[in-house]
Amino acid sequence: MLLLAVGTVNAQQPAAKKRILVLCTGNSARSQMAAGFLKSFDPRLDVYSAGTQPAPRINTHAVQAMKEVGIDISGGVPKSVNQFVSQSFDYVITVCDDADKNCPNFSGKVGKRVHIGFIDPAAATGSEEHIMGVFRQVRDEIKQKFSDYYQKEIGKSL
Repeated sequence: MLLLAVGTVNAQQPAAKKRILVLCTGNSARSQMAAGFLKSFDPRLDVYSAGTQPAPRINTHAVQAMKEVGIDISGGVPKSVNQFVSQSFDYVITVCDDADKNCPNFSGKVGKRVHIGFIDPAAATGSEEHIMGVFRQVRDEIKQKFSDYYQKEIGKSL
């Protein structure tokens, strides 16, 4: 007697990457730090950052603050949000009030648009020690809020 077994194979398919765009005004500090943390949380995230009015270069204090926690964002280059508006993203996350108010309409599909705001550490003045203290504070707030959002929202959708 010949028996044939027909059934489904429960092979684990690799999860599709989630496309995330993080926006701020200059794309030189907050959005670069947030993107750095997101990338460190999960390699399945396809993370980009941009600004509504991109700065000429990434902020060196942001690079230093992230280096202190083992994340290298020194290769980041500020980009305009305009180069992304025709693309689709699972999440578009603004990290400053100005970008939240001036976020353009995307012709590509956007799954969720979220605002997680932070003060602008680049506005800090005073001694180098004080400025770095502000950057560290904002960095730590970004890590906490983005870690929470990843665990409660993004990670559950993978």
